[in-house]
Amino acid sequence: MSNSLYIDCVGGVAGDMLLGALIDAGAGVDAVQAALPVAGIDLDTTRVQRCGVSATKVNVCCDEQHAHRTWPVIRSIIDTGDMTARARRRAHAAFELLARSEGRMHDLPAEEVTFHEVGALDAIADICGVCIALDLLEIDHVVCSPLPLGTGTTVGAHGLLPLPAPATLDLLRGAAVYGTDRPGETVTPTGAALVASLSSSFGPLPPMTLTRVGTGAGTRNPEHVPNVVRAVVGVRTEVAPHTGPLLLETNLDDLLPELVPDAMEACFAAGAKDVWTTPATMKFGRPAFVLSALVHPDCEREVAEAILRHTSSLGVRVQRTEHRWQLDRSWCEVLVEGSPVRVKLGARDGEVLNIAPEHRDCVRVARESGRSVKWVWAQALAAVNVDSPLTSEPPAREHHSHYDTASRVRC
Repeated sequence: MSNSLYIDCVGGVAGDMLLGALIDAGAGVDAVQAALPVAGIDLDTTRVQRCGVSATKVNVCCDEQHAHRTWPVIRSIIDTGDMTARARRRAHAAFELLARSEGRMHDLPAEEVTFHEVGALDAIADICGVCIALDLLEIDHVVCSPLPLGTGTTVGAHGLLPLPAPATLDLLRGAAVYGTDRPGETVTPTGAALVASLSSSFGPLPPMTLTRVGTGAGTRNPEHVPNVVRAVVGVRTEVAPHTGPLLLETNLDDLLPELVPDAMEACFAAGAKDVWTTPATMKFGRPAFVLSALVHPDCEREVAEAILRHTSSLGVRVQRTEHRWQLDRSWCEVLVEGSPVRVKLGARDGEVLNIAPEHRDCVRVARESGRSVKWVWAQALAAVNVDSPLTSEPPAREHHSHYDTASRVRC
């Protein structure tokens, strides 16, 4: 089984917020701290409230106040620790994205970038701690929600910066984002680097069997939105492909009536299971009709193209039918006036519930014999022996139209 993580960025995302959510979801804080690649760091966790939402706040405690480190120096710190190979790869990926982004901002190669805020030990602990926590929770797949981006300015190492920070925007290329009128930084460069490097996609919660939920808090506590990140953990589940029939429909008020049978026959030829029309009244009181086709998903495109080609329609709407009750179908053949007539039977649990002679066969025999169609139909019905051998497919007949039920593709 594959564990999935959905990062629900309710108030935004930062490294310490995501770390708090993962610890709250079950990654032991002691285990995370023990695997950090730098000594002298304590992870202090407390329970806090953000707009009435209880969450875990992580504080990284260390003696270092501030430091400037290059990407090669940080890489060597990560490599000398006891992190697992997968956690190390994830940490490398996040910092490499940061280095490349900062390099683009300052026209420098990534190897020459000097990290300021994210070069400090607390930022290294945030990123490495998240990667360690993912391993402890056995997360294989990550999806992130769309990210809320705040407004205003912030003070960085190079002076006053607009929000979102330039590096944050650069890191989030390809991510789903939306603007808010909330002042302040909602997505930090560290948080952006983590979700950008870890997530396979951005969007809604994917199908999963939910197993754990953790909530991590940011430092600020605004009134308008809970400043939290939620870690939603579960086992991935695959959504079964839709196999029920589709209903394709179009409204027609300007099609010559003589062309309707040709359009219906074209739909049958394209694979429709059934085709019918329904009277309708359209705008300006115009008399019209709805052309409907019941279609297997494999034939959707072909039938839609047949409708567009053979009618005056400019569009075809599609509806899913999730389930359909149907009888088990079988066929037999009887003789009326010496001529064969196919008969369709519908059964449930071995009991025959419906018997229907093929109408066009009845028409043919009536013409050949001079009898009425209803007489042939009654004789065919009387001649059926439900105990005789039946077939799942209708006996073949030459020169039948697509309107002949026997020639249609059935559910």
